[in-house]
Amino acid sequence: MDWDIVIGIETHVQLKTKTKQFSGASVKYGSEPNSQACLVSMAYPGVLPVLNKESVNSAIRFGLAIDAEIAEKSVFARKNYFYPDLPKGYQISQFELPIVGKGKLSIDIGNELKEVRILRAHLEEDAGKSTHGLIDGKSGIDLNRAGTPLLEIVTEPDMNSAEEAVFYAKKLHNLVQWIGICDGNMQEGSFRCDVNVSVKKKGSNVLGTRREIKNLNSFRFIKQAVDYEVNWQIEKLEDGGKIEQATILFDPDSGETRSMRSKEEANDYRYFPDPDLLPLIISDEEIKGIKKLMPELPEEMKSRFQKDLGLSIYDSEGITSSRDVTQYFLKLVDLGVSAKLAANWILGNLFSQLKDKDIDILDSPILPEQLSKLINRIEDGTISNNAAKKVFEILWENTGKGVDLIIDELGLKQISDSNEIDGIVDAVLKSNLTMVEEFKSGKDKAFNALVGQVMKVSKGKANPAQVSSILKEKLSK
Repeated sequence: MDWDIVIGIETHVQLKTKTKQFSGASVKYGSEPNSQACLVSMAYPGVLPVLNKESVNSAIRFGLAIDAEIAEKSVFARKNYFYPDLPKGYQISQFELPIVGKGKLSIDIGNELKEVRILRAHLEEDAGKSTHGLIDGKSGIDLNRAGTPLLEIVTEPDMNSAEEAVFYAKKLHNLVQWIGICDGNMQEGSFRCDVNVSVKKKGSNVLGTRREIKNLNSFRFIKQAVDYEVNWQIEKLEDGGKIEQATILFDPDSGETRSMRSKEEANDYRYFPDPDLLPLIISDEEIKGIKKLMPELPEEMKSRFQKDLGLSIYDSEGITSSRDVTQYFLKLVDLGVSAKLAANWILGNLFSQLKDKDIDILDSPILPEQLSKLINRIEDGTISNNAAKKVFEILWENTGKGVDLIIDELGLKQISDSNEIDGIVDAVLKSNLTMVEEFKSGKDKAFNALVGQVMKVSKGKANPAQVSSILKEKLSK
């Protein structure tokens, strides 16, 4: 039996504020357990929440970025549940009236664009964290995260494969960093995805029962978890079983999902408006003011790079994959490097090294100033492309040596003297008469072979363009 996969994602984005959602306590990561717990998040009697204005502005920025409805009036509610890491017994969130309404985010699938509908995005506070095993046989509670500002972004069930889910998560991850509302650090929990997965008979309009995979903080885990869950649900149904709605966890070690608890419905949380917080009213003037400060968005910049700089769809997509990559690219262009060459080196050699070393472009030992000089030495004929790759490898080791010094020390300067190249070509032609005859008889491959011989004799130093030109001239006689 053929099956359709249906996926929706709820993403918890930690907002880049200095203080908590409803208090002035710090949200700095990595502090001693409970050193940033505050009276508000610990539910001390008599304390009152005060809304973080910057988190509101962040939500508005996100709404503008996805072309969403921004509510003139939104309301905070109490979401009631009882976990050890939630001493209040409720989480302050938004329910019926969220700050951001319907919007959209387009993802690239091959050469096609697919629109993922955003149902809502609402502000809320994070809970604390339970820790297990630090003391034998005991669990601990760390309330440092309790009260941390979150924006929960909820999609419609518009994705139909693990690959699409990953494309969406990456696109959203890039966007929230691009507009400056989240640092995107998935290892620290700044960007976490709850993925709802169900399957249905192919072509059926009746959705299957969904299971929610909680707290996925890696794109690789999203792919693995969805693939496993889809296969599990299909096998279960084909064996005559029934899918029960549940909240599940993904175990990276085993690569399997396992049930955590039965899935709650909205009414289980007994939502009601928080009596300590007034409705949030946002004026058109506030929205207009924030809109003026918005950066050029990735999609807009991608289109501009294609139109104004002549980049391909592939190159422009790669260059706008993150704001830091874009800034690196723009710096190269400002230094006089052509857009195409800048994109080629970033997406080729630089990305390869960054991936191999598992580091971000901000931590690249090769600065734009160094790379621009290296590219300039290719363009002015000082070195060949192959020689430039050798220089790049040495620069990556961060020796502190300049580009020109490395070129001199390794003896990588190209031979660009026409007379010298002319002599080498003459010698090669005389010692390879068979190749010459093959070329003149119509075998074009013989030309490349002759070029190779010239480069061999010159130890790779002869300017390839000049070699080709001189060879063509001599063979035409």
